[in-house]
Amino acid sequence: MREREYWRADAAAYAKAWAFGRNPAYLDFEQLGGDCTNFASQCLYAGSGIMNYTPTFGWYYASASNRTPSWTGVQYLYDFLTRGKGPGPHAVETEAGELEIGDLVQLGRADGQFYHSPVVVETSPELLVAAHSFDAYRRPLSSYSYDRVRYLHIAGVSIP
Repeated sequence: MREREYWRADAAAYAKAWAFGRNPAYLDFEQLGGDCTNFASQCLYAGSGIMNYTPTFGWYYASASNRTPSWTGVQYLYDFLTRGKGPGPHAVETEAGELEIGDLVQLGRADGQFYHSPVVVETSPELLVAAHSFDAYRRPLSSYSYDRVRYLHIAGVSIP
């Protein structure tokens, strides 16, 4: 498999375009547990241009009933990105200061369950994010209340 760069500017442009709206190509999961990871996946797709159609453990969205758990589930997305196998974007867990535009942050509770996946849209002087489920664009990460946090740097995109 070959490796190419993640298109950070495209992911950020998508986040800006859809932070306060819903792309009609995707179901809005707001009333079905939240839309944050669906939105994060859409941004990742804009920056990668490739989905992984591996059943169950891949990362794709064809329709509301034909998608992988990783497209909309916080932990499943983390598992897909950090597993780094097969086509699609892949990530490494890092420190806040290593994040770039288009990377992800995942927020969690004290019990270890992660529940939110904002997308980084600016890094200086502080991390600003875009998100759905409490729609936001350029919201300071510091304005969120959370017990745990993990920072996911998109290291690249594997292509067949």
